[in-house]
Amino acid sequence: MAQAFPGDYDGLLAGALAIHWDRFQAGQTWYQLVQDRDNRMAPGVVHCGGGDGPQPQGLFEALVNWVELGRAPEQLLAAKTSVGHVAQIRPLRAYPRWRAGGEPEGRTTRPTSFAGGRSADNCSSLMTVNRPANVSSALRPGRRPLLRTTFRLGGIHVRAELNLLSGRGLMLGGLLALIGAEAVAQEAERQAAVLEEVTVTARKVRENLQDTPVAITAMSGDALEQRQVFQTDKLTQVVPNLQFGTNAPLAGSNASSQVFIRGIGQTDPTSTVDPGVGLYIDDVYIGSAVGARMDLRDISNVQVLRGPQGTLFGRNTIGGAILMSTADPGDKLGGAVRGGFGSDKLFDGFLALNAPLSDALKARFTAGRRTQDGYVTRTDGTDLGDTNTYTLTSKFVWKPTEKLEARWLADYSHADEHGSPLVFASINTAATFPRVASAAAGCPGFNGNFRTLPAVPNIPDDRCANNFQNRGPFHNNGTTPLTSQLEGWGSSLNVGYDFTDFTALKFITAYRRLSWLGNRDADNTPLTILNTFYNVKGWQSSQELQLTYQRKPITGVVGVYYFQQKSHDIVTVELHPPPGIDRDSDNNDVDNSSWALFTQWTYNFNEKLGVTAGGRYTEDRKGSLPDQFLYSAPTVKQVPMRWYRDKFSSFTPSASISYRWVEQAMTYVSYSEGFKGGGWNSHFNSVLTPAQQAALQEFKPEKAKTVEAGFKLDLARRTLRLNGALFESKYDDMQITYRGPAPNGVAPFLTNAGKATIKGAEVELTWAPTKDWNFEASLAHLRSSIERLDISPLAVIPPNLRVGNALPFAPRWQGHLGVAYTAPALSLRISPRVDGSLQSQTFFDATNTPEIAQLGGYTVLNASVAIAPDAGPWRLTAGVNNATDKIYRIAGNSSLSTGSGYAEVAYGRPREYFAMINYDF
Repeated sequence: MAQAFPGDYDGLLAGALAIHWDRFQAGQTWYQLVQDRDNRMAPGVVHCGGGDGPQPQGLFEALVNWVELGRAPEQLLAAKTSVGHVAQIRPLRAYPRWRAGGEPEGRTTRPTSFAGGRSADNCSSLMTVNRPANVSSALRPGRRPLLRTTFRLGGIHVRAELNLLSGRGLMLGGLLALIGAEAVAQEAERQAAVLEEVTVTARKVRENLQDTPVAITAMSGDALEQRQVFQTDKLTQVVPNLQFGTNAPLAGSNASSQVFIRGIGQTDPTSTVDPGVGLYIDDVYIGSAVGARMDLRDISNVQVLRGPQGTLFGRNTIGGAILMSTADPGDKLGGAVRGGFGSDKLFDGFLALNAPLSDALKARFTAGRRTQDGYVTRTDGTDLGDTNTYTLTSKFVWKPTEKLEARWLADYSHADEHGSPLVFASINTAATFPRVASAAAGCPGFNGNFRTLPAVPNIPDDRCANNFQNRGPFHNNGTTPLTSQLEGWGSSLNVGYDFTDFTALKFITAYRRLSWLGNRDADNTPLTILNTFYNVKGWQSSQELQLTYQRKPITGVVGVYYFQQKSHDIVTVELHPPPGIDRDSDNNDVDNSSWALFTQWTYNFNEKLGVTAGGRYTEDRKGSLPDQFLYSAPTVKQVPMRWYRDKFSSFTPSASISYRWVEQAMTYVSYSEGFKGGGWNSHFNSVLTPAQQAALQEFKPEKAKTVEAGFKLDLARRTLRLNGALFESKYDDMQITYRGPAPNGVAPFLTNAGKATIKGAEVELTWAPTKDWNFEASLAHLRSSIERLDISPLAVIPPNLRVGNALPFAPRWQGHLGVAYTAPALSLRISPRVDGSLQSQTFFDATNTPEIAQLGGYTVLNASVAIAPDAGPWRLTAGVNNATDKIYRIAGNSSLSTGSGYAEVAYGRPREYFAMINYDF
């Protein structure tokens, strides 16, 4: 007969039997209660363990209905409850760092014991039981009495796509399904799944996604892998109102990016222009648009914050922010290996090793390699759009006490590729440069003089710059030698100290260095019309100090931030004006710095109503040293060679009100502001007069103000999650790329061109109707319109730049649907999955140039099937991306209205097959 629990474990006699079963089998998942660091049982906190030791994705919290707990089949559980809480249970040892996920918050501390036989990816969610739950507890004779309480879920198959994102998750209703008598009596209850809590850090503190009044898409590393999102640009397919464009035409680099959220971002990836969407890796801001397109390896979670984030994340988050976190070191010696093969000679290899150096110091090392042939072929056989990268990372976590933690990270990346997959889109046969180049090449009719004809003859002759140069979406007729190379490394130190249970200090310092080469044949013909060659070396450093306070009813953060960036750009432009080919220097040095003070506070009047307000003051200093000339006259500078400096400042406030109507439904309204830094243009291509220089060289910051109303719902017994938002943004002093100086200038300039309005809506759904099925869907609508244009008369105004145009990278509709199913077969779990993403017509410039736009909507289908044992360390996945072989454009650039007269585009990769195997050790 089991001994009743007296309310304090010291009352139990050593060696006494207290509810013991010996029916546990290999391959079953165990869950156990854990306590907080004050030696009080944290209500509803459970620990998931498996295999030969703890392999959880995190701690899972759930509100426990203790009335239901009291109805459990054994009297021990009932006796353990006391006035609505569990009596004291002390830990056997300090909890470890985990093998397969981040470590939890300090306040949710230690597990009491481990058991089971599940692999790490199966510890992500409590499902219902397939048979009555068993409870086991035993005391070791001769030792201080310790009550071990574990829950067993017999034969459960948990879905990997419900993995939590950042180390902690809420198993909403999970314990009720485990211990409720009705849960094991009814088939519907036995088959139900429960969506976990998702923890986010959008407001610099850890909180539940469903409690955060911000539009956020959050996904774990496992969820990204299941969707085959292995590069940042693929986030476009699964995140509403996000456009992560690559192969930015001006740079000629495969690693370049054009990132937009809700129609706000940047099209120019060069050093003198700031990004419009902030990218953060482990709390460190990445200040360059080149290098932002990267492989997603060893990622713990990704959070995409939509709308201006000017208060907490500062400058250059006018469109939003993307936060990425890497995996933490594990507690035991071990790791994971992944190998993959596929179409176009794809090879993907990854190795992660966890090395616990002591009880206080843990380390994780990774190495990744990815190669794949390109999908655009030049006349000489060179393939463009290829991949040839490798990365190395290390992460050390030192936690000498419960209050102090230090994280040191280092990474290295290298790429050596043939060039961007840009192809010919169109050409203005009447433009000067095509006529000059055609006449020089011997195009029939010119007789060696470009003035002979008003336009290039439309005949199939490679000596003629006309639309016969179009070889299709995957063939390039250019001959200029191309390359895309990148080398980058960085290091950061993140130190946190908990003064009390509710006050913490964090200091983050980081340094990064980046060098890259990008050669581009802009016209994509055998003729020399316009080519660009970038050789850029730069570095950045940042320091941030945060003080957070989190004690009901108040949560707040106060911080200071400093950022410095320098770059040395050697840029050469080949062009073909009369009388012949010339080379232009666009060399420029960049010296930027920024500092900011910020704060934000939330006050919860009660369990339903919360109010948040904050603000940030930022001061930017921008410096430019241009050394620009024609190589035919190197002593004649296009602008005087000296440092040009200016200072910009901005105050960006934010506020929100949230109201929780019932436990499962929260709504909010918010107001936020953001800005993107101003700067100096650095492409001139001709000598500027003082008036032209005063009007064209400098551009000012742009600003956005957004009003948003949203809702966050957990429905159908927490098996369905529905989040959505409506918003309107006023976009002022927007920076638009144009050409200049007038009348025949071809150089790309940025100017503050006027004002636009953006209205839209987005909704995201996650539904797990049973433990075997999972659905994810999103739908976004965006309506953008230029309302006013203020362009200098000294600029070459494209004929199609007009009021009413849509903003670039702002499709009217964007959606995603993912369906996954898991079926048991022969001690295996077979999980087929299908993902479809749709996008409507998309323009890639503010002139809405149809020659480079994606004029029709399109849908991309990806499909895969994963096979893994019920209890084992391996997983095999095979699938196909772009299964219908859809042809669609992903980027474009037009100079049709200028003297160079070219237009270029990039297409997405056609259908590709792959297979990969993962093994945990």
